[in-house]
Amino acid sequence: MTNMELSAVKAELKTLVHSMLEEGILDSQFTQLQALQDESNPNFVAEVVTLFINDAQKIINHLNNCMSQEVIDFSEMDPYVHQIKGSSSSIGARNVKLACIDLQQASDAKNKEMCLQALNKISREYCRLEVKLHAIVQLQNTIFTMETNQRRQVGRYGAMSTQRR
Repeated sequence: MTNMELSAVKAELKTLVHSMLEEGILDSQFTQLQALQDESNPNFVAEVVTLFINDAQKIINHLNNCMSQEVIDFSEMDPYVHQIKGSSSSIGARNVKLACIDLQQASDAKNKEMCLQALNKISREYCRLEVKLHAIVQLQNTIFTMETNQRRQVGRYGAMSTQRR
C-alpha cells in the first residue's frame, strides 16, 4: 500500500467527518476526541465509537421497554436518559444529545406522548448516526492497518539496509 493510498483513505475520513459536522450530526466534541488519538493509542477513536454504539443501542432498547409498559415508571427511565445523553455528548453526537434533552424534559413532565415522540427521535437520529459511525470505524481501521504495514516494511527494509553495511 502506497502513501497515496493512505492519504486517500485519510482524506475520505476527513471528508466524512466534515460532512457530519456540517449536517449537525456531530459537533466539535468529536474533533476533540480525534485529537486525543496518537501513536501511543492509534485505535482510540474506533474503540470509543464502538463502545458508544454498543452502549447506546442497549440503552435505547431499555428505554423502549420502559415506554412499552402499561404504567410508565419515569424514575426508572431517568438514569438511562442521563447515561445516553452523557455518552452522546462525550463523543459529539449532537442530534442524539438534543433528542435526549427532549426525552429528559418529557420524562420530568411525566408526559408519555412526548416521551414516545422524543424516544422515536432518538432512535431515528441514532440509526442515522450509527451507519456513519460504522463507516468512520472502518476507515480508522483501514488507516491503522495501512500504517502498521508501512511501519513493518520500513522496519524490514531498514534492518536490511543496516545488514548490508
